[in-house]
Amino acid sequence: MQPFQPHVIVNCAAISVPRACEMDPAAAMATNIPSSLVNWSLSFGNSKSLLIHLSTDQVYEGVKSFYKEEDETLPVNMYGKSKVASEKFITENCPNYAILRSSIIYGPQTISPVAKSLPIQWMDGVLSQRQQVDFFNDEYRCPVYVKDMVDVILALTKKWLSDGKTIQVLLNVGGPDRVSRLQMAESVADVRGYSHSIIKSVPASSVNRGVASPSDISMDITRLTQMLGIQPITFQDGVRATLDAESSS
Repeated sequence: MQPFQPHVIVNCAAISVPRACEMDPAAAMATNIPSSLVNWSLSFGNSKSLLIHLSTDQVYEGVKSFYKEEDETLPVNMYGKSKVASEKFITENCPNYAILRSSIIYGPQTISPVAKSLPIQWMDGVLSQRQQVDFFNDEYRCPVYVKDMVDVILALTKKWLSDGKTIQVLLNVGGPDRVSRLQMAESVADVRGYSHSIIKSVPASSVNRGVASPSDISMDITRLTQMLGIQPITFQDGVRATLDAESSS
């Protein structure tokens, strides 16, 4: 019997909670570096598989706005360090790969519900209580709508299957908007009609999360849009689509 060999492997497996990685660095490295997966794909002895690997914006240090893919990776926590190590392992061992440095992925709940708290749903839940909630005003990200992330993966898959040419690419995958947690909450409030008075602006230093967190890891997505022709939707539109889906489910 011919052994099963996938054309495309999408690796989403990770310990992605920064504090959990900080508490158990060995587990973070063992889980986030996909050595077993890569070695399995190499066992076929040819180059017919494409590995699409989800990395993170936390590989960047967080001291400026709109990082480009070629900027130096200087992560401030173990999660980012484990993802840098995973990228290095893949680029050194995989003949075909696409590494996607994703920002916060948000969107509707999945058909099989995920256990971790989803960012927009959590914000909607706490704001719906009409009581004042703290949100950081000085940590910036480029959240990406989940369907845009899926479109990126599908576009890379189609490109691989149609061209059959070597793919070795690193892409920032974020939304078009650089937003703080405060601005994210304000967008949820605008869509739901909540008062901004219940949203309290605080610095990230006001809370000890037990792990260092980069201040500004917003990303430049020019390479993504030029290579794949994908224009991710705005954060406000993504929030509206997310909450509309939750309301209709």
